[in-house]
Amino acid sequence: MGAGHAHRLYRQGHSPVHALPPHTKLAAVLCFVIVVVSTPREAMWAFGLYAVLLGVVAYAARVPAGFVLKRLLIEIPFVAFAVLLPFVAQGERVDVLGLSLSVNGLWGAWNVLAKGTLGVAASVLLAATTELRELLLGLQRLKLPPLLVQIASFMIRYGDVITDEMRRMKIARESRGFAARGVRQWGVLAKSAGALFIRSYERGERVHLAMVSRGYAGSMPVIDDITASRAQWTYALTLPVSALVVCLLGWTL
Repeated sequence: MGAGHAHRLYRQGHSPVHALPPHTKLAAVLCFVIVVVSTPREAMWAFGLYAVLLGVVAYAARVPAGFVLKRLLIEIPFVAFAVLLPFVAQGERVDVLGLSLSVNGLWGAWNVLAKGTLGVAASVLLAATTELRELLLGLQRLKLPPLLVQIASFMIRYGDVITDEMRRMKIARESRGFAARGVRQWGVLAKSAGALFIRSYERGERVHLAMVSRGYAGSMPVIDDITASRAQWTYALTLPVSALVVCLLGWTL
């Protein structure tokens, strides 16, 4: 995990949020999501305050609203599920614009949309202010099982390697006049997929042998030992602590 690795969700910057150690941000986002999920769905005002808190974090991190909104599109499948809930759920019914909808379904849809959107937005802000390499170091610092951290590290690196290999194979096919226009071309695509699997497997074996020859014995060396001061922890935990206050008010009011 010594080499840098950029990803599309990351937004280069020099804000106070970018400067925080990764494990403090991971802990803050996890605690924030737990608090949001624990909030009663009837406290609709609380979710509005959570959105305001995330807006403050985005402002401090200098992440534009459009950047976050674009990446929220990943939750479209959950939105579709939530839209169906009022129609299929059982229980008391209510007429809305001539449609008979379930009251429990409406509350369930609101619950999924509100909590899901806030969780995704918090994750987007985490990814926008933290490089992948730093995220892995943060997970390591939080004592996640080393094997899981290694698997995640290899997945990130070889995901890009395989994607690049697919791009080269596509260019090679198109340079020979290939165009996938129908079912007849599926055989060529299947052979390409098989070749890609074999190449990836062989590459993985070569990399493993190279690692073993350099002394790999099941654990990766820790190159960067990151630490966080009390002030940095306080700054990072401001978000979940503020959210916790809102959650407690949501249960009591």
